[in-house]
Amino acid sequence: MTLAASLSFAAEKPNIVVIVSDDQGYNDLGVLGDHIITPNLDRLAREGVRLTNFYVTWPACTPSRGSWLTGRYPQRNGLYDMIRNEAPDYGYKYPPEEYSVTWERIGGMDTREILLPQMLKKAGYNSGIFGKWDLGMHRRFLPLQRGWDEFYGFVNTGIDYYTHERYGVPSMYRNNSPTTEDKGTYCTDLFRREAVRFIKQNKDKPFFLYLPFNAPHGASNLDPLIRTGGAQAPEKWRKMYPKWYSQEGTQEGSRYGEPATIANKALRMTNYLGAVTAMDDAIGEVLNLLDQYGLSDNTIVLFFADNGGSGGADNAPLRGHKGLVFEGGIRVCCLARFPGRIAANSVSDEFLTSLELFPTLLNLADVDPPEGVVLDGFDMLPVLAEGKASPRNDMFWKRRSKEAARVGQWKWIRNEQGTFLFDLSKDMSEKNNLIGKMPEKAAQMEKHFNTWLKTMDEAEPRGPFKDF
Repeated sequence: MTLAASLSFAAEKPNIVVIVSDDQGYNDLGVLGDHIITPNLDRLAREGVRLTNFYVTWPACTPSRGSWLTGRYPQRNGLYDMIRNEAPDYGYKYPPEEYSVTWERIGGMDTREILLPQMLKKAGYNSGIFGKWDLGMHRRFLPLQRGWDEFYGFVNTGIDYYTHERYGVPSMYRNNSPTTEDKGTYCTDLFRREAVRFIKQNKDKPFFLYLPFNAPHGASNLDPLIRTGGAQAPEKWRKMYPKWYSQEGTQEGSRYGEPATIANKALRMTNYLGAVTAMDDAIGEVLNLLDQYGLSDNTIVLFFADNGGSGGADNAPLRGHKGLVFEGGIRVCCLARFPGRIAANSVSDEFLTSLELFPTLLNLADVDPPEGVVLDGFDMLPVLAEGKASPRNDMFWKRRSKEAARVGQWKWIRNEQGTFLFDLSKDMSEKNNLIGKMPEKAAQMEKHFNTWLKTMDEAEPRGPFKDF
């Protein structure tokens, strides 16, 4: 490469595409088995790196999403629980613990927190988000006030895929305004449409495309049959799974304490699998468009799930699921592609987390980190692109009474069932609890956790939780 070409390449800001699935299982990639059809995610794996040891910061959506967008633990940025600000959840009754912090006291991500698109704007990026927001539904919390140039999607934690309502109440917004313009259309197709339009309109300038699908999250609909069916998927995609499709049906059961017709397992499975494959097809159109415009070589594409799988998800070989701090709730599928920088068809077993994304993408865009803001991650590109060892040695989680710490190969958990200690280097499935055999190691791990928690508690009070 000539000096002029080298300087031109250095001056050309890479495009950034971040795709997030909702409640997808750790094992739910076609490259890992033939139980699911994901040719485009498989393509990403072939053309980039698959991360086997990648964690998110919380085992459910809101804090996990707020954390990667700030580069800070949920306990540091203040958004360390779900936003239950629907009044009062439109007739749907959550378990009592969900109301321990009531909706009146919760708004959204603290407006003093600096989100990734706010920083990228300094480098001339146009930013668009199409899909699930989930960081607050009042105007001051919406994406256009947080650095994005465009938003089309839903503002809270889940919707019906066709009505775009959360338990009967419309949830879709275009920019700062509620909208029902596309009611009746499968929402995965809407987010695909908007992403394609955004790329076409911004192909000649650096862009940040955030595509947080709601698939394969369960549908937020009070109808017992829809609610128990989990995700939703058009027949076209469900039929791709004949093993389950042939057995689709209903059964008599109960819901909300009343007799009801509910979905059987086969219907739940085809809905889940079909929703993932429909999402995969949308991802394929995005990848093909990048190729069409000659953008692929200068675009980093990141894909990960917001937390562990639920519903029809397969988290094997991990223990647990969404909502838990066992590996199945917090270790997620993750793929990264950056041609010429990240080796194709590679696998990384390095210890990495979603906290690394914010500093990594800032560095790629040649943007200095926000002054005076403590970040909890680091630039992970040397790990992915150069094969260097990850500098991360520890990670901590707290979801109400569920607490966990990972330090090196060791994992400590304390929850309602007791205390656990695992050696992940030998037991990533967390089957062999060593708490009785290694009490000193357990005490050491608990001390690490308590030190971290004290640091978080001493952070400047922020967010809807710490203000009360």
